[in-house]
Amino acid sequence: MMKNRCFIVGAGEFAKKCFAPEENDYMIAADGGYAYLKQMGIKPNLVVGDFDSLGYEPEHENVVRHPVMKDDTDLALACEMAMEKGYETLYIYGATGGRLDHTLAAIQLLARLAGKGISAFLFGDGYVMTAIAAGTSSFQSGRAVLEFEAGYRGGISVFSNTTISKGVYEQGLLYTLCDAELNSDVALGVSNSFTKEMAKISVADGTLIIMWYGNEEKTLPVHRREMENK
Repeated sequence: MMKNRCFIVGAGEFAKKCFAPEENDYMIAADGGYAYLKQMGIKPNLVVGDFDSLGYEPEHENVVRHPVMKDDTDLALACEMAMEKGYETLYIYGATGGRLDHTLAAIQLLARLAGKGISAFLFGDGYVMTAIAAGTSSFQSGRAVLEFEAGYRGGISVFSNTTISKGVYEQGLLYTLCDAELNSDVALGVSNSFTKEMAKISVADGTLIIMWYGNEEKTLPVHRREMENK
């Protein structure tokens, strides 16, 4: 049975406007993200990190402390714990702004999660990011699709996170693509626009990073798979 969403809050720029957890959602604070939740009177289910950003180890019954010298970010370790608990839909906050290296690491994390079959949304200040991945692994079989309901407006950009992403379609946008290739060193998919029609972005081989602005009132797009006809 699919579990509810897992909210993960880091120490970066926090988009409170989009933060709307429900009673059954699981909440993980990644290091300094604990301070944001404490300010809002929200007790997380789990606290993870080395606590260099927070400056102290929280008094909480579920704390997983990691050494400062480690091979991954606190945010990534929190996502790994969410996956271990069976969550397949992650809402990530406090992952951008501040240090550019951590913002780039968060974008890489989106690509990693997509490659593992996880639907992850990263909420920034006025924008949302996600990734879709298709390829040869068991998690990536079939065409990866991101589908937006009708009514979206404003800007959207699509980037290849792999050297080449093949079989890319962009439908229902101002500028469309049909069975195209996107390269990681050419920003062909930047600065597109919604048309208020249902929009669909898909890839047959590779990983795409997708970023859009505003539309906080709209339902988030749906990740799904389309099996290729042989």
